[in-house]
Amino acid sequence: MRTVSADQIGAIKAFLFLLCLIPGAQLVLGWRADQLGANPIEYITHATGSWTLRFLLITLAVTPLRRYTGLHWLVRLRRMLGLFAFAYGVAHFAIYLWLDQYFDWAAIAKDILKRPYITVGFTALVLMAPLAATSSNAAIKRLGGRRWQALHRSIYAIAIFGVLHYWWLVKADILQPVLYGVILAALLGVRAWWREQERRRQLSTPPPVAPSIKGKIIRIVPK
Repeated sequence: MRTVSADQIGAIKAFLFLLCLIPGAQLVLGWRADQLGANPIEYITHATGSWTLRFLLITLAVTPLRRYTGLHWLVRLRRMLGLFAFAYGVAHFAIYLWLDQYFDWAAIAKDILKRPYITVGFTALVLMAPLAATSSNAAIKRLGGRRWQALHRSIYAIAIFGVLHYWWLVKADILQPVLYGVILAALLGVRAWWREQERRRQLSTPPPVAPSIKGKIIRIVPK
């Protein structure tokens, strides 16, 4: 299915939306049924953080999948995935503020400043906010394509901060953060490879030739 109709895209988006809600719904139901272990607050805090990072990686995976599979309609799902990453990130931080710290702003500020994993996690969430706020077509028109793309490239730093946040949090059992780090390195590495290929292609392409003036050919050399 390399091309899909508007109705099919709508159905895929609806299905994806419901699919993305499942982790949150499971946490809510588990909380109400008292099935989240001995420390449910810690469980849901870690779960929402993990899903934030997973959605970030899935969002970053859309472009490579589109390029290598030819399924160009996948790019139309990227915005929703990115917004779900932000939503789970907000839930992650809100649970920390409310259920963990009970809105003790002095303790929260001290945590953010003194604990590196909280510092990078909070930084990642702050950087995600403008991406979520400018995810609409109207924002693209208002900012302009180049400025919008430059802003949204901060997702690379956000994902790196997310992996660091998780890695520094778990301390001993680093298997999962290492796995996420490997996936992120692959996703960023393939983009670096594309940029290098594009740079080589531009270097190997001869400069455009201007119309001849009095029998002379003038080559335009880029500055």
